[in-house]
Amino acid sequence: MLRYLLDTSVVIRRLTEPKKLSREQTRILDDLERTGQPFAISAITLLEIAVLHDDRSGRITGDPDQVLHALDHPLCRILPLTIEVAAEVSAIGGTLRDPADRAIVATARVHRLKLLTSDERIIDSGLITVID
Repeated sequence: MLRYLLDTSVVIRRLTEPKKLSREQTRILDDLERTGQPFAISAITLLEIAVLHDDRSGRITGDPDQVLHALDHPLCRILPLTIEVAAEVSAIGGTLRDPADRAIVATARVHRLKLLTSDERIIDSGLITVID
């Protein structure tokens, strides 16, 4: 049973800089791994990882292929961008400007998942239950 969706920043930190995760995020992720419970990411997270590395901003340390391939994991569920998710993106309006953030929040809402994120704009939006 899915309970959590990981924001792109949490995925990247877990795989490249785990000490930058909050204590609560680390606890949840360790518990999921220990008990064999799945977690979810939005399909747009895959695109964000590729784009963040490609922009040479240094926001992703390490090899993006390793980050992407690490998501090919038996506990990782990649949730697609569906018509229902797109409709939810529209319904949440312009509170969040970043289209990827909007898609991630909408995916969590459609699937009724808690979102692990460190993104202050998402946290401050109040659009979804977050674990920060």
